Amino acid sequence: MTAIGTYLGITVDCADPAALSEFYRAVTGWDASYSSDEFVYLAPASGGAGLGFQKIENHPRPSWPDDAKQFHLEFQVADIAEGEKRLVELGAAKPEFQPGGDKWVVLTDPAGHPFCISVAA
Repeated sequence: MTAIGTYLGITVDCADPAALSEFYRAVTGWDASYSSDEFVYLAPASGGAGLGFQKIENHPRPSWPDDAKQFHLEFQVADIAEGEKRLVELGAAKPEFQPGGDKWVVLTDPAGHPFCISVAA
């Protein structure tokens, strides 16, 4: 199949793109390749798809669990307990509802968006 376009990344709606991008910059190690008051785009130094953050006035804080959730990000860590500890120190929260057992952990970023961490199988 011939591609119609090239995948560039996901953009996360939020109230404060600068603050939320700083959290994810610490998670990924990526730097901002574009930054304004309305939008920040993080990209890996090696190139490839990145992660954008777009300002939406009065953006409602997401909740977990919530059937209205449309997607979440996934991150692989070397050790779940250590990854969880470090992410919570950066401002993530660990919701009570954890459907993954010991296979993955659901966290929420400082703006309330859920994301998961897991160890490679």
